Amino acid sequence: MVTKDCPGISIRRQCQLLGLCRGAFYYKPREVSATNVALMRRIDELYTQYPFLGYRKLAVMLGANAKRVLRLMRRMGLQAVYQKPSTSQPHPSHRVYPYLLKRLAIVRPNQVWAADITYIRLARGWCYLVAILDWHSRYVLAWRLSANMESGFCVAALEEALTHGTPDIHNTDQGTQFTAQAFVDIL
Repeated sequence: MVTKDCPGISIRRQCQLLGLCRGAFYYKPREVSATNVALMRRIDELYTQYPFLGYRKLAVMLGANAKRVLRLMRRMGLQAVYQKPSTSQPHPSHRVYPYLLKRLAIVRPNQVWAADITYIRLARGWCYLVAILDWHSRYVLAWRLSANMESGFCVAALEEALTHGTPDIHNTDQGTQFTAQAFVDIL
């Protein structure tokens, strides 16, 4: 879209109008080296055999630097194929709640609280941390750890948080812990 021979407008101005930096306009990509081509060919062979292996395992198998393998896999558009966790799935029988925060200015404490669960890897398995915080002050009102994903620890955290005040809006994802009847009844 940028024309070098345009008499009425400079290259600088054309790039500025397109939102393109001039360095990107003048950039000439380098050719891939022969060693990288050979390594990419070998990565492709291994990926075809073992599509579930990530760049670290492939780097070990190839005896190459992991960052280099990662860069080449990205260039080739390859990514390990594995089942991603589906953690925030609503229960089929639970109600779906509307999102109330779109274009809402949060200007005071106890206007909006938020809760979420994060996963912490341990030597043998996982533990789960729920935190409830006030969006205005960023103050953590309550938190709980649990060895399982049942809603009981979320309910306990909510009960503790409610000793600090009452929110106008309590925002969470639509995960089963937050749409469970025990959690909703407290709200």
